[in-house]
Amino acid sequence: MKHMIIVVAALLLAGPASGQAPQGRPLVIEDYYRIGSIGDVQISPDGAFVAYTVSTKIEDDNTNAIDTFVVSANGSSAPRRITHERDSVADPIWVGGRTLRYSTQARVPSGIFVGGGNGAPAPPANGGAAQMFQVTVDAPNASPRKASATPPGVPSPDGKLVALASEQPQPAPAAGDETAFEKRHEERFKGRSFDWMRFQQDGRDYPVPDPRARAAGEVSIGAAGSTQLKRLTNLGQRPTGLAWHPAGSTIAFAADEDWRIEQTYERPDIYTVTTEGDVRRLTNDGYAWGSLAYSPDGRFLLAERTFGTGMIIEQKLNHGGSDDLLLWSVDAPASEPVNLTANWDLEPNQPRWSADGTHVYFTAQKGGTIHLFRVAARGGAAVEQVTLGDRRVNSITFDRAMTRMAYTVGTYGSPSEVWTARIDGSDERRLTDVFADVRRDIAITRTERLTWRSSDGTEIEGWLTYPQGFDRANGPYPMVVFNHGGPHAAVGYGFNFKQQYFAANGYFVFDTNFRSSTGYGDAFKWATWGEWGTKDGDDVMSGVDHVIANHPVDASKVATMGHSYGGFMTNWLITRYPERFAAAAAGAPISNWISDYGTADIYRTKETEFFGPPWEAEGLKRMIAQSPLMHAGKVRTPTLFIQGEADQRVPSEEAEQMYFALRRQGVPAKMIQYAGQPHGISGHWNNVHRMLNELK
Repeated sequence: MKHMIIVVAALLLAGPASGQAPQGRPLVIEDYYRIGSIGDVQISPDGAFVAYTVSTKIEDDNTNAIDTFVVSANGSSAPRRITHERDSVADPIWVGGRTLRYSTQARVPSGIFVGGGNGAPAPPANGGAAQMFQVTVDAPNASPRKASATPPGVPSPDGKLVALASEQPQPAPAAGDETAFEKRHEERFKGRSFDWMRFQQDGRDYPVPDPRARAAGEVSIGAAGSTQLKRLTNLGQRPTGLAWHPAGSTIAFAADEDWRIEQTYERPDIYTVTTEGDVRRLTNDGYAWGSLAYSPDGRFLLAERTFGTGMIIEQKLNHGGSDDLLLWSVDAPASEPVNLTANWDLEPNQPRWSADGTHVYFTAQKGGTIHLFRVAARGGAAVEQVTLGDRRVNSITFDRAMTRMAYTVGTYGSPSEVWTARIDGSDERRLTDVFADVRRDIAITRTERLTWRSSDGTEIEGWLTYPQGFDRANGPYPMVVFNHGGPHAAVGYGFNFKQQYFAANGYFVFDTNFRSSTGYGDAFKWATWGEWGTKDGDDVMSGVDHVIANHPVDASKVATMGHSYGGFMTNWLITRYPERFAAAAAGAPISNWISDYGTADIYRTKETEFFGPPWEAEGLKRMIAQSPLMHAGKVRTPTLFIQGEADQRVPSEEAEQMYFALRRQGVPAKMIQYAGQPHGISGHWNNVHRMLNELK
């Protein structure tokens, strides 16, 4: 399964080798609008073509312009741009062997804005509602034709039926008995009134509608293209992930029986229903189930299983458990399922059956990489890694026969391009060269992988990007330490404009996958349970020491920055190691876990990884101990705080508390709040404005 061609091919897009000076001019902030991105990669069902989009940032109106291309999967012809009446198109999707459906709406806003505000994008440049058309790609002179409306639901194996979770009519609310006087004052009320717990959700208007008032869904089927439906279930739940059995007689789905109880955490179980309406429940064990798929021969049902949050709390676990793929026998559904990844310590994503049903393919993070893996569909088999190399293989898409795949390749040395290979990873080739001019004209500085031992001996992985024009004799250089969000996420191979921007301005840029990062196994991921900031903070600081000991870094000119959990880590580092940092930039940073508990839209992390809410002694103790605000008296680092005004994941008061604490002590601090922005501050104008201020 291991093919050296993959490793060699990956190096084609890598940055300059160690010791080589990058060619071209230094990157400048204006290049932000020059460097686009590739997305929507899809191989055609017959494996002959690959469709993809190229997104270009438009400064004038703060939008993205989308162009769609098609290229032959064997690389025999150059990419061809798909247009509609000479205009660009977007949202490509294959609807037949070589028939491509697309949208005429090829100009989209660059960010999410809640209620307008600074940086709000203009309407799409081509205006009007999007229309859907389709064209046969191997007939270049064929005229596009209006695409029929996509039928809702999941088509049956023979295409004659569709299955969907149809919402059921809600009973009309009973008429009130208010007096005319009471009605007048109700109509005059200006404000908000709500009586449900989950009243906020980042990126949505406040308060969000009562989730208990949503209509229940039931599994229904109907003839393709028909509006007449036959209801199969009567569970009063909201089914998701519908999957047909190959025989077309049974549908599997996931649903949570307690979805209307606001005090419970989501815990979807597996159900099946026949086309005659016979319902069977397969699980009721506290786990969360999803990613359902029947094997091609119909003998097995594949499912992904993770620990349910409620189960973690009820059992008072000090870890979050594993993420596994399991097989249920269709002939013996009451038997114990087979765990295909029981002896594998990473996290499978997007599982898919091979065409012959002998293997299940999936992607997973492995350290700073992302690759394709497979496992034989029988118990006890070892997981095999299919793709190799120091890179991230993203957006994998397969042909119908599961013989060929297309994907993007992420490296530090270039924006991602489109690649293709056989399903076993062989015959790999690059299909696009969209960013050849970027690699030619701009001196993208090299990035080096590092490993070191943390304070307790744990091995940590990180990456060091060198300053533009690096020459050891010209050192020492300043350094900025990046901290990723999550915390259960990971950084790794992929072009990062902001890091290259700092490097182009003379900085070393240091990035770490501290403990709690994904891609290193369960023990590593859950190592910070109960004390966020302690072990992972040690991991960062031991890495800083390692870099300073081995590279010409000016120890008096080290800065730290990050967003979300990276913002918390920034706050934590400047309180615990105040003498080590000359400057900091904390984006959406938690400073006080107690105030965050009831004002943020995500509370489960406190009830699990802090061992309880703040009114329980153990939870309160840990929230106080791990809150940067409680240690703010030690801070001496000038700090920039960056916040979205509409952030409901880490509310703006978190940054404001830390900002005030610093200013109260005379420590230089500045606040930037972006109007209308939720947690993930976005929009091109905002991104550029933010980078300019972070560099100052």
